[in-house]
Amino acid sequence: MKRNITLLIVGGLALAGAGMAGGYWYAMQRMGSMTTPQPVTTADAAPDAPSEGERKPLYWHDPMIPGPKFDKPGKSPFMDMQLVPVYADAGADQGSVSISPRTVQNLGIRTVEVTTGRMNTGLTTVGAVSIDERTMVTVQSRVNSYIEKLHVRAQYDGVARGQPLAEIYAPEWLAAQEEYLALKRSAQTGVSDLAQAARQRLLLLGIAEQQIRNIEQSGKADARITLSAPVGGLVWELGARDGMAVSPGLTLFRLVSLDSVWINAEIPETDAALVKPGAVVVARAATFPEQTFNGKVAALLPDVNATTRTLKARIVIANPGGRLKPGMFATLSFASTDKPALMVPSEAVIHTGTRAVAIVAEGDGKFRPVDIETGRDSGGMTEIRKGLTAGQRVVASGQFLIDSEASLKSTLTRLEKVQGNPANDPPGGGHVGNARINAVDSSVGKIDISHGPIPSMQWPAMTMGFRVDDKTLLQGLKAGDRINFEMRGEPDKDGNYIITRIQPDFSRDKK
Repeated sequence: MKRNITLLIVGGLALAGAGMAGGYWYAMQRMGSMTTPQPVTTADAAPDAPSEGERKPLYWHDPMIPGPKFDKPGKSPFMDMQLVPVYADAGADQGSVSISPRTVQNLGIRTVEVTTGRMNTGLTTVGAVSIDERTMVTVQSRVNSYIEKLHVRAQYDGVARGQPLAEIYAPEWLAAQEEYLALKRSAQTGVSDLAQAARQRLLLLGIAEQQIRNIEQSGKADARITLSAPVGGLVWELGARDGMAVSPGLTLFRLVSLDSVWINAEIPETDAALVKPGAVVVARAATFPEQTFNGKVAALLPDVNATTRTLKARIVIANPGGRLKPGMFATLSFASTDKPALMVPSEAVIHTGTRAVAIVAEGDGKFRPVDIETGRDSGGMTEIRKGLTAGQRVVASGQFLIDSEASLKSTLTRLEKVQGNPANDPPGGGHVGNARINAVDSSVGKIDISHGPIPSMQWPAMTMGFRVDDKTLLQGLKAGDRINFEMRGEPDKDGNYIITRIQPDFSRDKK
């Protein structure tokens, strides 16, 4: 009996010792858990953060509040998350981004090569036909006279060279003619010089050479003189009427020739450098579609239309038969000159309104936006003056041809930020991640999750709350579900990050 009691006492002491040892071990473990940062487990977050290798961190910080720096790892004093190490080469890849294959496919990205070729510098524009003012001739009376008969009575009538225009009576011409004939008939010595001077006076008074010859042949003075057209063309201005008195210097007729015409072409301000005096031009008029008219650039006029931002180029066009009439419209094709240039398809150039950008493909899924300087567009190709070199590959995708500048900026922002994991990228790209749901409140549109690392945001695995863009995204979700999600990169005015897309993740077992 005594022996049994002794055994019971010894056993009790042993159990008590074991209990004390277990309690001491548990207490030490508990204290250690309070002083040493604990990593987020797989059960509390989605995929594990990638290993950082053997690189030495410069410091640790909370990516949600990146200002404060810590000299050792641990738990953030601000958020329910671990501090994140920052390395010396963390910004080495700034300027280029990596895009997952799925995102590349979703954006419809394709690349083309920057090539060197010959850029066609031809130019086509329109212009209005006008008279060649250099062919304009004025018919006047140089003495006091009277119009006895008009042969041309309407403006814009066509006339031929030498055609009679009007018959006028001028007494002053009569006296000059009589003087000339008297000197011509005289036999006195030295009279021939005086007769030649009198003949010259008739020419100065406006009597035509042919009429003077008629007077010499007939030997009779004639105060009625016929005015003839010095050039063929149109009566551009008519200032004579039957019976009117004419004073010296009064314009009776103004004639223009249509053997050549001017076309005042509208040249876009950006193409003015391509138009030079002497350049060959071919004109076509809708009235004569089967005929072409050849000409040259006479001058680039210093007259810029402030509304259309165009300059006027004066083109002198040969007009056989006078077919082109003032006021007609014509299409002008300037002679093209090919010049070597660096070029890309025009669809590869993104115009933001203030600059031109091309997305350079650097290989291995990396893309880099580059500011470029563009030149002329021709045949679907754009000249590149600065920013690119031959052999580079640039993105030429319809995704970058959208008209809305806001959408364009959004697309560029996605390209500069998206560095998602192909396994986790849902359709649409953006800042994506995988998480386990802790709580859902669909009435206010809030969800609490434990998510894995989000590389595009430089976030580690953590537990936090989000708002959703649409409360219907939370329908059917409950605590414990695994999801893929997409979020905006900036918080709203209340500091909440917004989830814009949620998809159930059936590739993982629910825990």
